[in-house]
Amino acid sequence: MLVQLFFFIVLLLLLRKFAWGPVVNMMQKREEYVANEIEVAEKNRKEAEETAQKAQAELNQVKQEAQKMFEDAKVAGAKQEQDIIETARKEADRIKKQAQQEIQNEKEQALQALQDQVASLSVLIASKVIEKELNEKDQERLIHDYLKEIGEER
Repeated sequence: MLVQLFFFIVLLLLLRKFAWGPVVNMMQKREEYVANEIEVAEKNRKEAEETAQKAQAELNQVKQEAQKMFEDAKVAGAKQEQDIIETARKEADRIKKQAQQEIQNEKEQALQALQDQVASLSVLIASKVIEKELNEKDQERLIHDYLKEIGEER
């Protein structure tokens, strides 16, 4: 039994020197490799989170800019609409005033023409009355003739 104990201790020493050292060495390298991989993965995760946050911030900024552009376009459209309405209103007022002025001019011309016609007819009637003294029958005939002349002139 002593011999067996001796050989067992020798075997343990040999195993420790030749097998245990390389196995422990390999286990340490593996542990370092795994720790390094975990560290790289954690670093990559942090970078991914930062990139995602930056992308979200940029997306929010783009959304705000798009909303601002939309609001600006809406305001510009409303202003342009008001400008068009105001221009149309001014043009309508100008056309209305011009039409009223033309109507007034036409009215004045018609009144002037009527006055001229009345004056010429008055002169004509007066000259005919002076030419002969009228009795009732002649006066009716003269009015009838006068009305007939007026109808022909129109």
